[in-house]
Amino acid sequence: MKKIVSLLCLILLSVSTLSAQGGSMSPREKGKKAPVRNLIYMIGDGMGLAHVSMLAIEDKYEPNSFDRATNIALISTYSANNRVTDSAAAGTALATGYKTNNGTLGQTPEGEAVTSIIAHAEKSGLQTGLVVTSSLLHATPAAFYAHVASRKEEPTIARQFTESGIDVAIGGGAKVLRSTKIGEKSILEHLSTDGYVVVDELDKAADVQQGRLFAACADDHMPSMLAGRGEFLPQAVDKALEILSANTAKSRKGFVLMVEGSQIDMESHGNKTEGILAEMRDFERAIAVAMDFADRNPGTLVVVCADHETGGLSMPSNNRDFTESESGIKYCYGTGSHTGIMVPVYLYGSGAEMINGVMDNTELSMRLAEIMQVK
Repeated sequence: MKKIVSLLCLILLSVSTLSAQGGSMSPREKGKKAPVRNLIYMIGDGMGLAHVSMLAIEDKYEPNSFDRATNIALISTYSANNRVTDSAAAGTALATGYKTNNGTLGQTPEGEAVTSIIAHAEKSGLQTGLVVTSSLLHATPAAFYAHVASRKEEPTIARQFTESGIDVAIGGGAKVLRSTKIGEKSILEHLSTDGYVVVDELDKAADVQQGRLFAACADDHMPSMLAGRGEFLPQAVDKALEILSANTAKSRKGFVLMVEGSQIDMESHGNKTEGILAEMRDFERAIAVAMDFADRNPGTLVVVCADHETGGLSMPSNNRDFTESESGIKYCYGTGSHTGIMVPVYLYGSGAEMINGVMDNTELSMRLAEIMQVK
């Protein structure tokens, strides 16, 4: 009898201990277990593993946002007609889960329109947004709402944005948006009458806390970091999250936000080490904003990936004698174009454990749509 009583006491003590441990879980630990309702999909255009390594090396291995990832994966990037993709085909794969030819946006090589995760989210009643440092009509953002045979069809892409239903858009592209018309109105005028607050500087959106925002803050792409873009991207991500989360407080259905560090690619095309590093640091700060939001808002999944690698970046030692305490390092580039290597995926927040391993870029998109239950 004493043995039975002792056993029962031990069981009760174990249950009590487990309950206490569950009650003392940190917000981050609780967040991991929450169902996914928000997706922050972050794309470093042209960002390979070497770019992330450069950031770590130059910042003396200080912890950064990439280190906060709780899961990782690798994705292949080839397009339907080329072993080396461009941003249009790669963006389409990441947005829709379908391969297409280089230069094509939002449709198959045969011309059939395919639906992006943002369009699926809109149909499911979720809020949606785009934040980029390029033109909002550029290949990656356009892959999430446009359907054209050529990424160069910017007036058509601009008109298709007005049909997208996207709630928040922040980036560049104002010149084409002013010159392209629907009837007698420019795209910007049309958006203004369609319920958007339209601004040409992010600071002018300071009082916009909910509703719809369209911020076209440069004629074409935003300035580079070295040209003085400052904290635009982290601040734009913060503003988009403020608006989308306020809107979802009413709908209770969550959101999908795509963020692009667009100019990592542009600096990599020029093999400009200083420029690449500046853009990587900027993108890392934007990732921190997203991850901090995920910590405060259980049910948020942050996915950081790339559409392809640009530059063929490598980091050999300056000296083959590794008995020295420091051999030095140099940055070498194999090309001024894109490469065919796989690129990394970093995951954080709710649902991060659900994606891992080696997969195609289309599979990543499909898995995210399944997790968000919008496909």
